[in-house]
Amino acid sequence: MEKGLQVAIDGPASSGKSTVAKIIAKRFGYVYCDTGAMYRSVTWAALENGIDVSDIKQVIDLARRIKITFEPGQPDQRVFVDGHEVTKDIRTEKIAANVSAVAAIPEVRARMVEQQRQIAQAGGIVMDGRDIGTTVLPDAQVKVFLVASAHERARRRYEENLQKGLATQSLDELEAAIKLRDQKDSTRKVSPLTQAKDAILIDTTSLTIDQVVDEISALIKKTRTINSKHW
Repeated sequence: MEKGLQVAIDGPASSGKSTVAKIIAKRFGYVYCDTGAMYRSVTWAALENGIDVSDIKQVIDLARRIKITFEPGQPDQRVFVDGHEVTKDIRTEKIAANVSAVAAIPEVRARMVEQQRQIAQAGGIVMDGRDIGTTVLPDAQVKVFLVASAHERARRRYEENLQKGLATQSLDELEAAIKLRDQKDSTRKVSPLTQAKDAILIDTTSLTIDQVVDEISALIKKTRTINSKHW
């Protein structure tokens, strides 16, 4: 029986990682693990409990205590922290502005990575984030690094917020926030945002979602064909 692949999709904020990963997972019957939602969930839990994200010890203790789970949902996967649904709560700009600080804490990352690797052990997994191909799943058979201009990513975030009925900043404010997020993610000491040497770079600025999905699907099919000769 053919074993499913590990597919790692990395890239900066709003480059289309999650949208594409979800579609790819459905297309191939793979499991989707939203790693970004896990860090956002820790951030939400910290703020909800009155913990300053700069208080590293308290954030670490919290990350080790809480349980983050996922359930299928339409149109989005549902996210829970200790049984409490936070699917919409973790997508606010307040969470986006604080999650980089939480994700940069080594002990928090270690805890999340431990859970992510357990999920991926059986294969047939699509995981997106900023360090999946470099740190979480360094042996993933398919690695993709998605990029897009800051302006295009801000436009996408703006449209997404409006569609979901979320309060949103102006386009200029979102673009500035995205550039700051890029700077934080790329320069953090622990697992910085970087393209794995063996990852395929795809610039999504002028591509449709379907075009990106088709490119990644072709990579998966090619890899499956190659691997099937060794099984």
